[in-house]
Amino acid sequence: MSDNEKLMMTFDPRTIEHLGVKMYSTLPPAIAELIANGYDACAKNVTVKLSDNPKKIEVIDNGTGMTFEEINTNFLRIGRNRRVEEQAPPCKRLPTGKKGLGKLALFGIGKVVEIITKKDGKEINFLMDWDNIMNAEGDYEPAFKINDCSIDDIGTTIIVHELKRKTNFNRDDMAHSISKLFNFNDANFEINIILNNGKPLVVDRDLKFKNIDKQFEWKFPKLFELTEAEYKNKDLINGVMFTSEKPLQPGLRGITLYANGRMVNLPEFFGRTESSHFFSYLSGYLDVDFIDTWEEDVISTDRQSLDWENVNLQEMQIFLQEFLKALEKDWREKRSEVKRAKTREVIGIDTVDWFNKTSENTRKYLSVIVDAVLDESELSTAKQTEVVDAVHALVPEYPEYHWRHLHNSIKRVSKEDYEKADYLRAAKEAAVEYENIVKRISGITDKMGVDLMRRSFGSDCSAKPINITECTTDTQKNIEDGQQNMSVGVVAGFRNPTSHEPKTDLYPHVFNDNDCLDILSIVSYLLTKLDQRKKPPIS
Repeated sequence: MSDNEKLMMTFDPRTIEHLGVKMYSTLPPAIAELIANGYDACAKNVTVKLSDNPKKIEVIDNGTGMTFEEINTNFLRIGRNRRVEEQAPPCKRLPTGKKGLGKLALFGIGKVVEIITKKDGKEINFLMDWDNIMNAEGDYEPAFKINDCSIDDIGTTIIVHELKRKTNFNRDDMAHSISKLFNFNDANFEINIILNNGKPLVVDRDLKFKNIDKQFEWKFPKLFELTEAEYKNKDLINGVMFTSEKPLQPGLRGITLYANGRMVNLPEFFGRTESSHFFSYLSGYLDVDFIDTWEEDVISTDRQSLDWENVNLQEMQIFLQEFLKALEKDWREKRSEVKRAKTREVIGIDTVDWFNKTSENTRKYLSVIVDAVLDESELSTAKQTEVVDAVHALVPEYPEYHWRHLHNSIKRVSKEDYEKADYLRAAKEAAVEYENIVKRISGITDKMGVDLMRRSFGSDCSAKPINITECTTDTQKNIEDGQQNMSVGVVAGFRNPTSHEPKTDLYPHVFNDNDCLDILSIVSYLLTKLDQRKKPPIS
């Protein structure tokens, strides 16, 4: 072996194709790399200019710019960790990039890249040509110009020519796409997009959620109190999660993770099964800056995903799964209350009160049905209330008893006692009300009790003030006598004893609950017969 022999690593220009063109074949991620460069260069403003004629993209920042030496050692060097090699920038920002591959993104969208950078009174202009790079044998040497400029004139402009895109740009769509890739919380940094020299559109951290109609919102880290699950870095996680009133489009669902203002993981639910329709309503973001400070790099080169096989990330993933489980429970409770409030407003039914007035067994099945309508279904509010109203008609309050079958006049006077399960008093109030109604209809004011009932009803219809039937057949006359006898029986056998004797002497050994409920039914029957007479029904 001779002394001048040495080991040497070489790379094929095709490496650039795989790292740049293949990885950044769409505009937003490629433009995002240039915006990130401006942020890392302490720019306060980055402006993205989209031009349809001629077709080009300009990204202009007012950052520190680059000297000739910095272009050589930093910009034109592929694969370098600026966090290790450079001191902190004067603006004290933690650099968002650290692999040194971002500039290759430009060749994913265009063939010629023009760079104009100003610093220390010098303006340097150079071109990078894709075809020349691919045909280079050894080092690539772009052509350049150097001109003098004001010492105060700083910043970098990057122009991408010969774009692969042929269709016209859409400013709003581009802004929305770029907003998903950033989550800067820096009042001294602004991104603008301009289309064909038109009005600039500010791209802020809220733009990505602009078209979502939020219903409930949770802010972190405080809301991690929803779960007892622990994670050593949970107090370092910040962000917002929210749900919409209606299911979101698939592209808007999921929780995006950001580190130091840049997306590091596409929207997802961290391994939680998405079979629950809860995930059709959930969106938001979490800032997990701490993962970008780990010695081990867990962020993919294209910043689309994290290395979830990493032990530290697995711990975070398990914690987030547990939190989403607790969040879903909280969401269901909040949503149920909103739906119940709407139900109360539209049809006047308080579902909680309704359920409480049914037996435990009935309540179990009733809640399954109503909760499914209010919480699980995608029915409109109007349709939901219509269905709940129908269920309520079938299974009203106290369905095990006979409340729903009672005459409205009885419900009016006995409701309070009935709800307190004081059925003796409820039946007594019903009997008294029946007597008052008979007195009013008959017009007899000088008789009460048994005498009133005998004078008001009977088969000698022409002599009685109240006729239940037409009183022409034997059957109809029997019904008239029955109304009289049953009315007398209610008064003599129940109304009089309960009016003249202490309750303790009657309840429950003389009249128990079932007896009282039967009296309510009898009085209800008698009132219904009064409604059937050839006069307006009882109000």
